Amino acid sequence: MFELIVLIIAYASIPLFLWMIFASISVRTTYSKYNVIPASCGMSAEQVARKILDVNGLFEVNICKCAGMLSDHYDPRNNTVYLSASTINSTSVAGIAVAAHEVGHAIQHAEGYAPIKLRGALVPVVNVVSRMISPLLILGIIFELIAINGTRISIYFYFGALICYVLYALFTFITLPCEYNASSRAKKQLVECGILTPDEVNTASKVLSSAAKTYLISFFLSLAQVARILLLLLSARNRNNRNR
Repeated sequence: MFELIVLIIAYASIPLFLWMIFASISVRTTYSKYNVIPASCGMSAEQVARKILDVNGLFEVNICKCAGMLSDHYDPRNNTVYLSASTINSTSVAGIAVAAHEVGHAIQHAEGYAPIKLRGALVPVVNVVSRMISPLLILGIIFELIAINGTRISIYFYFGALICYVLYALFTFITLPCEYNASSRAKKQLVECGILTPDEVNTASKVLSSAAKTYLISFFLSLAQVARILLLLLSARNRNNRNR
C-alpha cells in the first residue's frame, strides 16, 4: 500500500511540471497585463520601495537595479532590494506591487521573521545538495546495472539523493510562508502609506497571487521528486532482497 501511494505521488510530477510551466507563463502574462495600468500615486516602483523602507525605519537598506524581467529580489547579505529593469522605473500597479513585495522581505529580515531566518540558513546547504542530486542518481543507476557481486551499492546512492531532495523539499516548504507573508506585508504597507487605492490593491493582489502560485507548485513538485527517488530506492532494495 505504501509503495502504491509513493508511485502515485511520483507520477504526479508530470501534471505538476506542466502546471508549473502554465503558472510561469501566467505570472508574466498577469504582470504584462497590469504593467500598463498606471497607479494613481504617480510614483515609480523605486520611489515606492524607498518610501516604505523609510516609513519602517530601514534607511540603511539600499535599492539597486538588476538585469532581467521579474528578477526582483532582496539580498540579506548586503541588505539590498534589487529591482529588475522592467520594474524599477515602472509607475504601474504591477511594478509597485512587485517592489513592495521585495521590501516585505527586507522588513521580515529586519524584524527577525523566523521562516526567513531559517530559509537563509538553508540556502548554503541547498546550494550544495542541489548539485549533488543528479550525480548521485546517475551513480545509482550505473551501479544498479552493474550490481557488483550481487550487492546493490546503488541503494546508498539513491538514499543520498533522497536525503538531498528532502532538504530541498524542506527549503521550498519554508519558502511558502516567506513569500505569502511578504505579499501580505506589501499590501498592508501600500494601504497604510496611502500609495494605492483599495481598487488598486485588489489589482496588486492578483499580480502577487499569480507569482505565489509558482512557489506552491514548486513545493508540490519537490514532494513528487522525493517520492520518485524513494520509489527508486524501494525498487532497488526489493531487487536486492530477491537476489539474496
